[in-house]
Amino acid sequence: MSERGAAGPGPAAIQVSRIMRPDDANVAGNVHGGTILKMIEEAGAIISTRHCNSQAGEPCVAALARVERTDFLSPVCIGEVANVSAEITYTSRHSVEVQVNVMSENILTGAKKVTNKATLWYVPLSLKNVNKVLEVPPIQYTRKEQEDEGKKRYEEQKLDRLETKQRNGDLIFPVINPDRQTKEPHTVGYSQSSLIHLVGPSDCTLLGFVHGGVTMKLMDEVAGIVAARHCKTNIVTASVDAINFHEKIKKGSVITISGRMTFTSNKSMEIEVFVDADPFVDEPRERYRAVSAFFTYVSLSKEGKPLPVPQLLTETEDEKRRFEEGKGRYLQTKAKRQAQMQQAARQ
Repeated sequence: MSERGAAGPGPAAIQVSRIMRPDDANVAGNVHGGTILKMIEEAGAIISTRHCNSQAGEPCVAALARVERTDFLSPVCIGEVANVSAEITYTSRHSVEVQVNVMSENILTGAKKVTNKATLWYVPLSLKNVNKVLEVPPIQYTRKEQEDEGKKRYEEQKLDRLETKQRNGDLIFPVINPDRQTKEPHTVGYSQSSLIHLVGPSDCTLLGFVHGGVTMKLMDEVAGIVAARHCKTNIVTASVDAINFHEKIKKGSVITISGRMTFTSNKSMEIEVFVDADPFVDEPRERYRAVSAFFTYVSLSKEGKPLPVPQLLTETEDEKRRFEEGKGRYLQTKAKRQAQMQQAARQ
């Protein structure tokens, strides 16, 4: 893995590069979406931690608080180099916005293509007191509009985090060894899946809490299992809706990552994923909701062509409500994408 600095609007931008190996592959033979998410988070953590320690004061580590919607524009193949570039685009008093782009590079032909774009938010936590959020050094903007646009994005994500936290009491009961023979195919209960993971030292930051990238990779794995059980085909991550990190997860905790299908269109499926933590080592407390997100997957043939997605069969009133909410998110995203395409065409 390599890293280099480049000129940016505030602090120096960075680029982290790594060649993709066979153990990075998913079933379809491309790089696992969770691997890309983890690399994105690592780049964001480097530049935000570096910036937050750029002035005299308490040493700190930048902790991931939120990842905005991330689209997987193109797959990364084994043998290609993933170049992950990150730069800080906005700072508030206690948070840092990092814009990350991923570009794949075929080192045999030199061909390059953009595969991912993401926006991440970090908060600086003191190394002396992990519950203390420190102030962020401000960056310099080349134009007043940049600061105004950044402040608008900050307020929007702050409001969305609040709304997500209010609905975060919803439960997914862990399903480790379900009797799927008693479940109707293409129902929520048939594909619902869970994974249990003991948080070890290699999963954690200097503060002893789980890296956001580790959590996102596990979430993507569970979402992929749900999608594969529903379709019985190759599946790939198409996008990740905003991932909200509600509480820190401490080393020694047992985390349960649970996923369930919420909505299907003709060509895509939405999976809701929750991460619940049981910190029974050192300081026992009740299980709590740590992270939540929506993942969107598509079904592919063996040749990599899009396949129709089987319609999700909803059985309960809660499942029907979640389906309609998912449909609303799907239509909203579709309308936004069409507006962006029309604007690009006019330019």
